[in-house]
Amino acid sequence: MKNMKRFKMTNRTLFAIVSLTLFTSIAIASNAQSPQKPNIIFILVDDMRWDQLGITGHPFVQTPNIDRIGKEGVIFDNAFVCTPLCSPSRASFLTGQYPHTHRVINNDRNGLGFISHKLVTFPMMLRKAGYETAFIGKWHMGHDDTRRPGFDHWISFVGQGLFLDPVVNIDGERKQCDGYMTDLLNQWTLDFLKKDHEKPFLLYLSHKAVHLPFIPAERHSDLYSDQHYTPPPSADDDLSGKPALRREVPPVDKLTLLGATPEPAEPRYGRPDTKDAIFLDHLRCLASVDDGVGQIFDVLEEKGELDNTLIIFTSDNGFLFGEHGEFRNKRVAYEESLRIPLLMRYPKVIEPGGHRGQMALNIDIAPTLYDLTGVESPIPIHGKSLLPALQDPEADIRDSFLGEYYLEKISPKHAEWKAVRTRNSKYIHYPNLEGMDELYDLKNDPMEMTNLIYSPDHQEELKNLKERLAQLLEETGGN
Repeated sequence: MKNMKRFKMTNRTLFAIVSLTLFTSIAIASNAQSPQKPNIIFILVDDMRWDQLGITGHPFVQTPNIDRIGKEGVIFDNAFVCTPLCSPSRASFLTGQYPHTHRVINNDRNGLGFISHKLVTFPMMLRKAGYETAFIGKWHMGHDDTRRPGFDHWISFVGQGLFLDPVVNIDGERKQCDGYMTDLLNQWTLDFLKKDHEKPFLLYLSHKAVHLPFIPAERHSDLYSDQHYTPPPSADDDLSGKPALRREVPPVDKLTLLGATPEPAEPRYGRPDTKDAIFLDHLRCLASVDDGVGQIFDVLEEKGELDNTLIIFTSDNGFLFGEHGEFRNKRVAYEESLRIPLLMRYPKVIEPGGHRGQMALNIDIAPTLYDLTGVESPIPIHGKSLLPALQDPEADIRDSFLGEYYLEKISPKHAEWKAVRTRNSKYIHYPNLEGMDELYDLKNDPMEMTNLIYSPDHQEELKNLKERLAQLLEETGGN
């Protein structure tokens, strides 16, 4: 009987072992068939318009490596930021929320560093989901260069930083560096990519370029020297329909705003301040960014990780070079300020060489990455996943979006505004200015030269746009 009992137990044990082995084999096979989570490289540049790439139609700029992202992936032809200003836009990329919710509403130094330590960001959530995360570059929310939650590796600098010989915080240790900022950021990026990674990685590369003071690398100092600045047609705008821009405002004493105003700008080191020089130096700065993108492609190919890596290239806002009398600015609700480049490459999802006409926003990046990686956001998200549009050019994303800008102490000329943009129209509302609102027919007036706010033929449309603006504010808690 004892032997019989032992035999029965052995059978049960054997059955359990066989069952466990079979279950494990099935699980391993199932996991082998499940898609691998992609690596993610998010590349953000500063103050770059949507039309400053070769692939987006610029007449002479040379950006072959950035263009490659679009040629082998997709370009969103109608991509926008919700707020055309550095700090608010950066927080919106990270959180998927409008500034009125995440509260990084301007570029003032006071308080933003504290707020940005509290943001719930997609790097934070992907790290919790098993990603190795790295931030390299310009944080620019507050004057604080210390590591933010959600990053295993951190390389950043105070405020705007410097193009030449910057001081950089590398994982908690501040180091005086020699060299050109863009090249340094590119090299640190390559150092990270060349390492062996046991987990999928998220690399957030945030360039200082192409921000003022627009100092190019020495090797690009004379690039495009045969070209010149040509004022856009809208430079002739007499502003008769833009009373908000014609207001007389008292000058700001920046010394009395210490703590709110940004740090003093880096000098131009003798480079001319003509419109020609500023315009061309802006593009020359982009050349070093393009060099870095080419190096990223090379390393990913060498590591065999290129096609398993989602590459995103975009900008924190657009930039005006003379439109409506605004040269070297971005704080207004016009197209040149709101529109940004947005290119993505990930062949496992995206067919090469595609264009998308859907309106894509900076608040869409976080939900897109959550959707792609299967990560749940613990906070309300205002953006929408672009994954359906990546897979289907006809996918419906949105028919309108909310834009907003809040008063900055250092720039009283630019009043607070809220705007709604549809596919063919834009309504700009100035809450604190009486009788200065604007309405544009973007289909027939893409340069926004004729304000139709008082046109009898457009009052029904104006009513609808006002209702839509109120609805968007209500839906996102912006009232």
